[in-house]
Amino acid sequence: MEVLTGSVEHITYYNPENGYSVVRLQPDQRRLPNLGRDGLATITGNLPELAPGEYLRLQGNWTNHPKHGMQFQVELCEQTLPATTAGIRRYLGSGLIRGIGPRLAERIVAHFGAKTLEAIEEHPELLREVPDIGPKRSLLIAQAWEEQKQVKEIMLFLHSHGISTNLAVKIYKHYGDQALQVVRSDPYRLARDIYGIGFKTADRIAQSLGLPADHPSRIEAGVVYVLNEMSNEGHVYAPQPELAGRAAELLKAPPELIQPALQRLAEADRIRTDQLPGSPLPPITAAARESSPAYPQTPAIYLTPFFLSETSLAQRLAALAAHIPSRLSDMPPAFTPLHGQLSEEQQAAIRSALSHPVSVLTGGPGTGKTTAIQALIAALEAAHKRYALASPTGRAAKRLAEATGRPASTIHRLLGVSPAEGFKHNTENPLPIDLLVVDEASMLDLMLAHHLLKAIPPGAHLLLVGDVDQLPSVGAGDVLRDVIASGVAPVTRLSAIFRQAAGSHIITNAHRINQGQLPDFPSTVENPANGQMADFFLFSAESAEQAADWVEQVVCQRIPARFGLHPRDQVQVLSPMYRGPAGVSALNARLQAVLNPPAAATGSHPTPEKSLFGQTFRPGDKVMQLQNNYDKEVFNGDIGLVAGLDLVEHTLTIDFDKRLVVYDWNEADQISLAYAVSVHKAQGSEFPAVVIPLVTAHYMMLQRNLLYTAITRAKKLCVLVGSRKAIAMAVKNNDITQRYTALDWRLREHYR
Repeated sequence: MEVLTGSVEHITYYNPENGYSVVRLQPDQRRLPNLGRDGLATITGNLPELAPGEYLRLQGNWTNHPKHGMQFQVELCEQTLPATTAGIRRYLGSGLIRGIGPRLAERIVAHFGAKTLEAIEEHPELLREVPDIGPKRSLLIAQAWEEQKQVKEIMLFLHSHGISTNLAVKIYKHYGDQALQVVRSDPYRLARDIYGIGFKTADRIAQSLGLPADHPSRIEAGVVYVLNEMSNEGHVYAPQPELAGRAAELLKAPPELIQPALQRLAEADRIRTDQLPGSPLPPITAAARESSPAYPQTPAIYLTPFFLSETSLAQRLAALAAHIPSRLSDMPPAFTPLHGQLSEEQQAAIRSALSHPVSVLTGGPGTGKTTAIQALIAALEAAHKRYALASPTGRAAKRLAEATGRPASTIHRLLGVSPAEGFKHNTENPLPIDLLVVDEASMLDLMLAHHLLKAIPPGAHLLLVGDVDQLPSVGAGDVLRDVIASGVAPVTRLSAIFRQAAGSHIITNAHRINQGQLPDFPSTVENPANGQMADFFLFSAESAEQAADWVEQVVCQRIPARFGLHPRDQVQVLSPMYRGPAGVSALNARLQAVLNPPAAATGSHPTPEKSLFGQTFRPGDKVMQLQNNYDKEVFNGDIGLVAGLDLVEHTLTIDFDKRLVVYDWNEADQISLAYAVSVHKAQGSEFPAVVIPLVTAHYMMLQRNLLYTAITRAKKLCVLVGSRKAIAMAVKNNDITQRYTALDWRLREHYR
């Protein structure tokens, strides 16, 4: 093989899934016959994630591509350090080392010359001799240099396993100097400890290290991986036969190896096993009996945190529901000054909330849930009772506050989350309330519900408000449905659509879909029901490619021109799937290219951009948080805007509703572009306009509750893009995927 050395000039293409790259290299050998007119070489191959300015030593062979000409096909890539002052200046100024930008690099190299890198590594205190570098900055540069060096060593080992530079940085930051030792001795720890590294990546490393396929740690890691995957699907536990089958298939291992692994995991208290009855205790009410699931007679396998949460939540809910007298037992009979403005259903809901420690209020859009909450608040305030309003997400909490004119918060902020100490409000320090209203309760997952119930004082009331016909929570569990199915709490379902809501096609079509009927599409832009602009449209598209074309045109041109809505801030695309031309990923790339293109495309002054974890971020991009981050007080589903990129300090700053949050680059896998998001991620949110691609290629996800949930996210305008056949498939499919959860059974067991 030939050897080629030089510095990276430009990254033409990088695939984060397999590392395949096309890179333009400034070679040290300036008179090579295969260079382009600009003196650069094109190199290709599976490479680590590179940055302009990095210095490489490559082994490979020249090939003649029929379209792109001469290319150096890389077999081995080593990231090294430059030897010339020009190379050092460019290397340091490329932004690779946190804290050093182009101007500071000029001053450092001007001072130390060819011994610059030696000075940084061996005598970093000498950096103080350079103008504008004090003790603090010299220490930060030294730390960044050491981190970069360690990451390079890790990358040499991990490159062949498809680990990106950003993940290598996370591995180093988590394990420090022990990183390589951990990776070599127990690669499955990566899957347990590092967000973004799953079992399959860890397994690739383990297999290449020669770990036997039947090694106990591999079997245990595979079982835990399957349990985690099932929890991501919404399940709280796994029936043992299903778990064993999925684990054996994943591991390509004999099924008889699974049972010993389960025993070892149980001994380490990483899982719990419980025997659930074949047929549950009869529900307390006839209505609940209709929706009650059957339970497997085989053992149920839980990850330990889910088992503890489910059993404790059932105990606390049952105890709360049975606590009589309660803190509202002395409420006066004339319970609200708005009595005459309420329907019989709404009055019944308020009576239930005031007389039962746990109650549920459910109903579709336009049925008056918010009005009932307002009347309940008026009654509580008239009686000088303490209450709190909360929702699972920030956008839902903001909407609840706007609708009621009273403070509302996310459940996390209500409980006072602390990264170091957990939740401030808990059993020892309960919330100072007499009644808690939780809106959008269909989004309430098992773990969050458990933390919430721990903070409700004995004798207080809990009202769960939500639309049970929407999609269940993103997290594991199905709390609202389980509470309803158990029969331990009275349920009021609002069904009458109020007159002012009946003029909206969004609301009437949502109810039609929920009843198994196809939506009506207005024939004119004017709505004859109220003389206003129609709010529900269909743009026909048979293929996913056609749908994507229409989405771009509708979002970027038609809606802004016709309705005056901002395409980024007021229009949200909701797609059923992530993959495909009309999926979340492709639509994000497409909409970003139009709504926030690179500066070069617009001819404007250069603006910073950075590719991280397979996505390119620019100031002004719309992004979404993908996981709870208690340190930053940012939670799964929060939407913000990229306010700035610092290419020297390696940070992104994101504006979450006027609150600036700083992310290191290696934390960027926690965020995603959000011009388009999945319907699941949009739960609890409401947008002025939503655009929903719906084609038959999405058949795997075409379900009635998904379409119903998507449509009810729209406040002023809903546009479907796709085929009537796909819409009909979704409306017809009312099969709700059953989640493995035993909360309703445990509730009945405790209640009796």
